Amino acid sequence: MTLAKRIIACLDVRDGRVVKGVNFENLRDAGDPAELAARYDAEGVDELVVLDVTATVDGRRTMAATVQAAAARVFIPLAVGGGITTLDDAARVIDAGADKVAVNSAALRRPALIGEIAARFGSQAVIVAIDAIRTGRTFAVRSHSGRVPTVREAVAWAQEAERCGAGEILLTSMDADGTQRGFDCALTAAVSDAVGIPVIASGGAGAPAHFAEVFSVGHADAALAASILHDRACGVAVIKQHVRECGIPVREV
Repeated sequence: MTLAKRIIACLDVRDGRVVKGVNFENLRDAGDPAELAARYDAEGVDELVVLDVTATVDGRRTMAATVQAAAARVFIPLAVGGGITTLDDAARVIDAGADKVAVNSAALRRPALIGEIAARFGSQAVIVAIDAIRTGRTFAVRSHSGRVPTVREAVAWAQEAERCGAGEILLTSMDADGTQRGFDCALTAAVSDAVGIPVIASGGAGAPAHFAEVFSVGHADAALAASILHDRACGVAVIKQHVRECGIPVREV
């Protein structure tokens, strides 16, 4: 039996507001997190991801108030990331209403954090977020919201994250982010085929066809939508209808 693919709305939050940029730069205001969370829940997204995009850069924790406000408005799984550097940080976010936590820079610095969170809350509650950029034929991993290069390669790091206890990979193509020209299916397929846990494709969604493509060609288990939803370029129902018409199972709206 083939599992249904998931459409996930992403809220990148800075200073309590949802923002969106292109290639991780030139961020613009896109609205109130709680209001957008409620809207996307009502429209039929399968899950919601809230990322505090400057928490790590600013050296602070994820804003619990933002998490609580979003959690109070939705009835779907909620994942939260940004500034989670310890087990206590993860517990604080889950106590605020999150079902899952996403770790990125802190896990790169200390992979054992993945296992610590998984041991406390279960692997299903741990998402390892990977921000990757093309470097020739490989994909280099960046930390601190894409600002800092690392020595890691995306496929190898995804495999290590799985071994450490991650339940999912949130894979963002920095090259495609915000362009609305389609997901990086080569990157997504490379990681999806190398791990046994679900991979969420992120970066580049601009049309319903892009979702069908990343599910079929990129072998993604889920796909993230941000700009396409924030700008009302396309609704969740339209995306799901197109994907379903392509013979790919998705959850009902």
